[in-house]
Amino acid sequence: MLFIVTFCAVTICSGARLAVAASLMAGAAKVDITNRNAGPVNDPLYARALVIRSGATTAVLVAVDAVAIGEIGYITNAYLPTVRGKLNDELGIPPEHVLINASHCHGIVCDDVTERTVQAVKAAVEKMVPVTVGAGTGHEDRIMENRRLKLKSGREVDVRHAYSLPPDDAVAEVGPVDPQIGILRLDREDGSPLAVVYNFACHPIQGVPGGANTADMTGFSSKVIEENLGEDVIALFLQGCGGDINPVFYKDVDHPRSAEPLGNMLGLSTLAGVRSIDCREDDRLTVINETLTLPRGDRTDRIAELESKQRQLLQSLRGTTLNLKTFLPLAVKYSLSDEYPSYYSHRYLHDDALGRSDLRHLDAENRRNIEAYMQNIHTMEELTRVQTNLRLLRKHQASLVASGKRTIDVELLGLRVGNFVLVTFPGELTVRIGLNIKKASPHDHTFVAGYTNGYIYYAPTAEQLLNVGGAQEDSDCILAPEWQAIFETKAAEILERL
Repeated sequence: MLFIVTFCAVTICSGARLAVAASLMAGAAKVDITNRNAGPVNDPLYARALVIRSGATTAVLVAVDAVAIGEIGYITNAYLPTVRGKLNDELGIPPEHVLINASHCHGIVCDDVTERTVQAVKAAVEKMVPVTVGAGTGHEDRIMENRRLKLKSGREVDVRHAYSLPPDDAVAEVGPVDPQIGILRLDREDGSPLAVVYNFACHPIQGVPGGANTADMTGFSSKVIEENLGEDVIALFLQGCGGDINPVFYKDVDHPRSAEPLGNMLGLSTLAGVRSIDCREDDRLTVINETLTLPRGDRTDRIAELESKQRQLLQSLRGTTLNLKTFLPLAVKYSLSDEYPSYYSHRYLHDDALGRSDLRHLDAENRRNIEAYMQNIHTMEELTRVQTNLRLLRKHQASLVASGKRTIDVELLGLRVGNFVLVTFPGELTVRIGLNIKKASPHDHTFVAGYTNGYIYYAPTAEQLLNVGGAQEDSDCILAPEWQAIFETKAAEILERL
């Protein structure tokens, strides 16, 4: 048996084509991709690779600590085809069998990330051994929140650092989260864990104190998993449908921003799920890769509406006698005492007894001035939201015009490893998309990964696209509302085939 395993490993390493073996084989590795010339580094970024093989079928999963696979951030559009081309030329792995997912952390990767990604896959190939597999789930609901807020007016806004939030009394409700952690566990024949793939929906954008380079919360969670299961275990995080999911308390100003506690909780919750999984021999490995044509959205009318709204907001600003220096102390005084804000109560009572109302008149005037100043503040805050999202709409409208096309082709990948079933999408899927696909799937362990094999910006629901211009998810989007039904129908078809 040892001779057979060794022979297979040597054949895989030395040949341009992967050898055929009878059982499920897997190998995993990681390579540091941190840009150490881009300022202080808090924790390393990695490209983690998992190669799985059954019979003549080989699949590659790569989890990259980066914001996206092309289009935005530090990984160029040439990255995906170059990595796939090298793996095909040097290892005989079909390009359509390579899945590369970005965690969506905002860390800065090195310039030679392409070469290092290939290096990680090659290292994983060299370590391939027979494995048993199991699928399961974990649960984590403490570290994230839906960032879209439905207002009493019927509009929606989102929680971002790019602009301020509306007044608390304007907010009616929030959207859902998905607390499920999807898990694939692979063990060596002796029962020791080789790799863990875990899928979860949340923007890993919390950062660390001081703003140093970081893989963010999912970097910390992978570290927790790897250190607890063993030095040679690789934990690959696959970002889920986190388009509208923020880290909890994202706009907290009373504590330093730190992703580590959140990542630690995610890691420990994943470990609890991992330890509940029973791995067994199962050589099922299926990869389905399809191209889907989706309609692009024309934002001409909405841009005109927002430009009109922008002018209205600007024209509604009125001059006030107060400025920031006089407004702040007045606001504090009038919030501390509603009945006697300008002085102690005995003076008011004294004046009342003498029939005087000077302080009462002063309070009425100050309250009018405070209200006028507050109205300007709220108007300016709304103006910042309108202008920020208007810039996104103009950007994508220009892209639509330049493309000369009303559609865009996207790559979908369906993967089955044992009982673990996954479907992917290249955009930032919002959480309801993932919940819909999971609910409709015929498989118990169905998971969805966005941010995979490319990047096409946000992919919100058709309902959320009725709010275009109100939040980032619907503004930073190139798709028409009809895209959702087309994608969910195709995802269901792929899942049926898996």
